[in-house]
Amino acid sequence: MTSVEDRTAGLNRLIRGELSAVETYRQALDKMRDAPEATELHALLTEHRAALQTLREHVTHCGGKPPETSGPWGMWATLIEGTAQLFGNAAALKALKQGEEHGIKEYEEVLTDPHLDCCCANVIRAELLPRARSHVPILDHLVEVQ
Repeated sequence: MTSVEDRTAGLNRLIRGELSAVETYRQALDKMRDAPEATELHALLTEHRAALQTLREHVTHCGGKPPETSGPWGMWATLIEGTAQLFGNAAALKALKQGEEHGIKEYEEVLTDPHLDCCCANVIRAELLPRARSHVPILDHLVEVQ
């Protein structure tokens, strides 16, 4: 029989990534509040918040305790903030894209976890992973119009 930790370890890793994404987008929006891309960035932030809530609910349903901080992922948010200040919006948008691409790999990796609950796997496959993949072309477009 698998433990709660086994069933929730991958989901908790995804939660830390989503927490970092929320922090990162919030910081990027603070720096680009008046920029034309703020509307799209806010929409992506909202989608990361929704993914975070979904993952938290699944961990709780599996009997686990979702993490409340991004842990080492929080360094990504700090990097984005510094990038925006030093190199401008285009560099920050490219860094956001890199974060999205890493998040996609994390989702794909969690789907290979044999302990992952099939309901969670279905939500990741049908909802969370496609949504994460849709963020990359949005960010590509925002970089192009810089």
